[in-house]
Amino acid sequence: MPFDIIIYSVSCNIESSKGELKMKLALKTVNATGRHTASVIFFHGSGDTGPGVLEWVRFVLGRNLEYPHIKIIYPTAPLQKYTPMDGELSNVWFDRKSINIAAGEHKRSMSQCYDSINQLIEDEVASGIPLNRIVVGGFSMGGAVALHTGYHLKPELAGVFAHSSFLNRGSVVYESLQDRPEGSALPELRMFHGERDTLVPPDWGMETFDNLKNLGVEGTFHPLKNTLHELKTASLTDLDKWIKEKLPEDQVPNKL
Repeated sequence: MPFDIIIYSVSCNIESSKGELKMKLALKTVNATGRHTASVIFFHGSGDTGPGVLEWVRFVLGRNLEYPHIKIIYPTAPLQKYTPMDGELSNVWFDRKSINIAAGEHKRSMSQCYDSINQLIEDEVASGIPLNRIVVGGFSMGGAVALHTGYHLKPELAGVFAHSSFLNRGSVVYESLQDRPEGSALPELRMFHGERDTLVPPDWGMETFDNLKNLGVEGTFHPLKNTLHELKTASLTDLDKWIKEKLPEDQVPNKL
């Protein structure tokens, strides 16, 4: 299989008593088997890694998400203190006060890794892949990162998917959508959520989807029967088909 592991060093502008810290994101990639003309970035959930979610996808789907023209990128979040784990170090994209839709966002923590997410995307653009040929998505916390990426940082993207995810009420994402120019295009959204999810209740996912829809986001919400906080064959099969629709093979990227 065409795998690459890349150590990717970026500055996230994290302030400390010693000044700015550097974070390194490890990228696990499944390369396009032919000419690379599109990319998907898949963000893992809290406590996981890029290789971990890649293996989970392979186990559930029975194969990799692999395409002739699409590179799949599985980045790993940096180790940092995570309040819901009593401040223990964990691979998380951001810190938060609690896993609760009513909790306020930790805006400083959210903003600290925007630079690394932007750099991931900008490197794809620099390699010849325009924003409208890039899809971002993820599981749980990774889905929240994707929602921030597509509707706060890079609304020119081709699409966003979120599996078992939610946005906090009062999220900066909602503020960005409220302030966007009238009539501006937004990436299509695909959301999946287990009906028996007890970690992230499906009502939180549905509320997030409804809020985004009311702010102009078009997409679909897919409840998954008999499903806990987990990936399922049905959702990954649907996601595979959707990725092919959003990033067709015969479309040649326009140079930006």
